[in-house]
Amino acid sequence: MKKIVILGTGIMAVGIAAGFLANGHSVILLGRSKERAESQLGEIAQVTKEINPDWTPESCPIIFGSITEWDDWQDVIWVIETIKEDMALKQALFADLDHRVPSHIPIGSNSSGFPISKIATNLKTAHRMFNAHYFMPAHIVPLVEVVLGENSDPLMGEEVCKMYREAGKKPVLVRKDIPGFLANRIQHALMREALSLVDAGIATPDDVDTAVRYSFGFRYAAVGPMTQKEISGWEGMAGASIEIWPSLYNVKELQPVMAKLIEDGKYGMKSKEGFRKWTDEEMKEMRRKYSARLKGAFEVLQIEPD
Repeated sequence: MKKIVILGTGIMAVGIAAGFLANGHSVILLGRSKERAESQLGEIAQVTKEINPDWTPESCPIIFGSITEWDDWQDVIWVIETIKEDMALKQALFADLDHRVPSHIPIGSNSSGFPISKIATNLKTAHRMFNAHYFMPAHIVPLVEVVLGENSDPLMGEEVCKMYREAGKKPVLVRKDIPGFLANRIQHALMREALSLVDAGIATPDDVDTAVRYSFGFRYAAVGPMTQKEISGWEGMAGASIEIWPSLYNVKELQPVMAKLIEDGKYGMKSKEGFRKWTDEEMKEMRRKYSARLKGAFEVLQIEPD
């Protein structure tokens, strides 16, 4: 059976492990200690059952171990780290994996902020190292960004994408190691404009959410922006762009409205206040709705292949 090694025991590791287990792979979960890794068994089993009710530990087993002590790489086809977002820690881990993991096995980092080119700086086998960026929750959101570093082998990157497609995900190959990769760059462009509209008093945060969810966000669940314009026509897009683009927000600093939130310690649900205050009951209900809507969207996307 094909084996996937996952380094780390946090929420991303749980979702990634569940995704592979539910789709027919065996998983080796490595933590700071074997005991720490084993403590995640209940959560992983629960999430895996949500994806594939027929999964059992016997059908696709999960094995636990220590990051520093593990040395069995037989039948392993992919190694991915999900440890703390600390550049020095990641560099040290990859330097260790550089000589411990057989050179034919590709290695990925789930880092959303650190480029693989820097994580794998000066390593002998940097050609088999990639960013492999998931979006939370990892077991529901289909996308995985496979990012080529300066020394990554593009053909091996294609093989990693193939592996992810076979595991039920929707990978994209990002061919240059740039800040934000692909999806986050698009997401940040949208957020910069949305916050600028709120900051200027043109719309409320709730109105922004409604406008996105029930217009182009609604359409993008069916097809992406490029295909949508293939359907509607690029000449219409070009005409509107001449009018709209010059007025779009393009300042590089944080918008005052967001800077003030951060200054006041209003981080959103984690501090029980962002643009609005949140009670424990409201947070629980919104997270329930969010998860249910994501699962519903995922089911809709599976109606027919692209």
